[in-house]
Amino acid sequence: MSFVRGLALAVLAALPLSAFAAGGHDAVGCVGCHAIHTAKDQIIFAVTANKQVVNPKTKQPYSGTTALCLGCHEESAKGGQGYAPINAHMSHPYGLAAVDSKIAKVPGELLREGGRFECLGCHDPHPSNPYYKYLRVDTAKGSKMDAFCAVCHPIKADVATVQEKAVLFTSMDETGNRVLAPKAAAKEKAPAAKAPAAAEGAAAAPAKAAPAKKKKQQQQ
Repeated sequence: MSFVRGLALAVLAALPLSAFAAGGHDAVGCVGCHAIHTAKDQIIFAVTANKQVVNPKTKQPYSGTTALCLGCHEESAKGGQGYAPINAHMSHPYGLAAVDSKIAKVPGELLREGGRFECLGCHDPHPSNPYYKYLRVDTAKGSKMDAFCAVCHPIKADVATVQEKAVLFTSMDETGNRVLAPKAAAKEKAPAAKAPAAAEGAAAAPAKAAPAKKKKQQQQ
């Protein structure tokens, strides 16, 4: 019995690691992150938000969805579960209260409440996301990372890459589609639709001058 119990415990201990290796969040399923009736934090999260690890910039614990993500993706000694731990000192910034517009031009769809930039600014963690590393943009399995970077850093990116207008993935709004086109693209297309109306107005203007010419001929 002790051997069977020991084997069972070994399997359970190894399960999260093997599940992660098999496909990340896809393998653990919905209940790997959300607990229906036994939630430990906000948005019925299955793990407690990490309030132990400190933001190296602010020297304060993380908050919001970033703290929830770090409940798993941080070393166990720093309040996480040890699954693919993130090193804030060596990573792209996350958990920002606001974004410096001189550094990045972040689309509104990628920001959280109050303009916060969380982990969800770069990643959509739900299994419906087919993209590499759960990124919000298709990078052809990581071979076209410039397309991802250009969404927020268009001035720094190659012109051709920026002109492709990357489509953003989202699973956060059940009333919409799974993909969102950047709002900037929609604004650029709007003026083009008004062009035919202006052309018709210009073509109609000379027609109004015809009666005046006819009246002049009658006076002669």
